[in-house]
Amino acid sequence: MYPPVATLAGPDHHGAQMDRCEEIEFDAITPDAKRITYFFKGDHMWAGFHGPSELINGSYKELDEHHHLGHIDAAFCLHQPNDEDHLHTYFFLDNKVFSYHESSHVLVEGFPKDISEEFPGIPDHLDAAVECPKGDCLRDSVVFFKGHDVFHFDTHTKKVKASQWTHLPNCTSALRWLDHYYCFHGHQFTKFHPWSGTVTGKYPKDARDFFMKCPNFSDDHTERERCSHIPLDAMAEDGLEKSFAFRGVYGFNGSSNDGWHAFPIAHTFKNLQRDVTAAFFYAGHLHLIKVRERMFLYESGGQHYRLVVGFPIPLKVALGIEGPLDAAFICGEHSILHVIKGNQMFDIELATTPRGVVMESRLPFPKVDAAVCGPDGIRVFVGADYFQYETPMLLAYSKIMHEPHKTSLEMFGCGHHGTNVSQSLTVHAPNPLT
Repeated sequence: MYPPVATLAGPDHHGAQMDRCEEIEFDAITPDAKRITYFFKGDHMWAGFHGPSELINGSYKELDEHHHLGHIDAAFCLHQPNDEDHLHTYFFLDNKVFSYHESSHVLVEGFPKDISEEFPGIPDHLDAAVECPKGDCLRDSVVFFKGHDVFHFDTHTKKVKASQWTHLPNCTSALRWLDHYYCFHGHQFTKFHPWSGTVTGKYPKDARDFFMKCPNFSDDHTERERCSHIPLDAMAEDGLEKSFAFRGVYGFNGSSNDGWHAFPIAHTFKNLQRDVTAAFFYAGHLHLIKVRERMFLYESGGQHYRLVVGFPIPLKVALGIEGPLDAAFICGEHSILHVIKGNQMFDIELATTPRGVVMESRLPFPKVDAAVCGPDGIRVFVGADYFQYETPMLLAYSKIMHEPHKTSLEMFGCGHHGTNVSQSLTVHAPNPLT
């Protein structure tokens, strides 16, 4: 059973939050300029792979003002090289298209327009749409779906190539992620080639295993978690052989000898269920910081970690800084803790009391998900990628982002066919990229 479909039309809105871990069939999915993926259903939307729903009219109010229109049919984010704002997000509702400046969520002057005016040759009442840049497609294009009919729209010449992909399920939304293309249908998805529609690999797969955090969803969710697209929440290394990564209700225990093992956080860290936002080792203890700005301090007892008496304590008391934090790391035996909030990094001296910020710097990232310092330098995690820097100073004074590395492939060893590229990695998980 699918939940009842809400619409944008009408004076009343659904104030209650929607749970995307139910069998939701999304109306549209699209990333924005910062690579945050937005999911849309009825009059609700979700930003990123976890977190509560919110009403669409809080960000895109004009979609709600045209009361004769229904829910969003399709959406995509398109690069406009001749526009000073560069990125536009397009929403399709019935026979209308809305264009928003991505940086401000302001409706472009002259919109909404008829779809036939802005995208001649493209039908009304679409099912899905996805941008396809040159290299993935023959030319810079947008791929539109309506039933089994597929339309490749050249964004420069405005010519349309129509075809039928009867072998592909009817796509209710489509997404380009990590240079791969996904057709979402019901609560499942199928990977396809954007020009030919070819499907290779074992599909469909359940979106709740890879594109959102759904605790206790399936029997093998701990194994699948490692190769998920969902960004990490935090990571910590002790500089020797222990490494921990955290995502939602799961942690990953890593070592050079035994690879990465997934485990439910609550099984290893009592009093801590989920939502770790930052982690670091210092003075032989593992420090974990939660969303609600509290610090938990654990001491190792072999395979188990014991919460130190008196903890958790408020973050302001522990570090002399207000939260929430996005990441934290220490390099080697140093006592300087590097804390990241948004695009700023704050250095805190842990060897003195009271603790407080001793230096601030600005990073080349608008926001990060996690960061860690180890023998190979600093890894900064943003979305499904990580970026490597040799020292905190090089990170602090860098003006550009370094070359990205794929977290699932290069750190967790998720190979092309969903198996490990390193025989030492022990958790075999299916990979939605196949």
